Amino acid sequence: MCSSKEAQLSDIIDIIIEKLDMGGTVTFTPRGSSMLPMLRNGKDVVVLSKPKGRLRIYDVPLYRRSDGSFVLHRVVGCQDDGSYIMCGDNQFVKEHGIKDSDVIAVMTSFYRKGKSYTADSFSYRAYVSFWCHTRLFRRMYRYAKRKARSLFGAKPGKKSEKE
Repeated sequence: MCSSKEAQLSDIIDIIIEKLDMGGTVTFTPRGSSMLPMLRNGKDVVVLSKPKGRLRIYDVPLYRRSDGSFVLHRVVGCQDDGSYIMCGDNQFVKEHGIKDSDVIAVMTSFYRKGKSYTADSFSYRAYVSFWCHTRLFRRMYRYAKRKARSLFGAKPGKKSEKE
């Protein structure tokens, strides 16, 4: 019988950094919903490598926040001081001031249902460009949906009595 163990990134980060410094890659299954719909909580697998120079817009780095937490979010911009602006695909609040020294690795590909998707493929870049450029419309849609629910009394996730 094969078993698997979960480990916190903070417990194995030194091993990850050592492997990346030796030119290797690291794979893991991310947790959380901030990168939906691209990365599904506990289902998809990401492949990370050491960044080769500066990150580009739409890259997905693994970085460490000042509070010590690890985050896998997308680069959505750069500031005048050279730091990055990050945001999860399923989020609207942007995080400013992420420096190159905070970045540990960058996603080079991910696996969904056994199929590999590389971060430099045309189809992936087209998807990401579309997703990022529709952020404002998606935000307005969510707002309108919440307003409609509050106006008409529907509770999120509840089914009507007729169903």
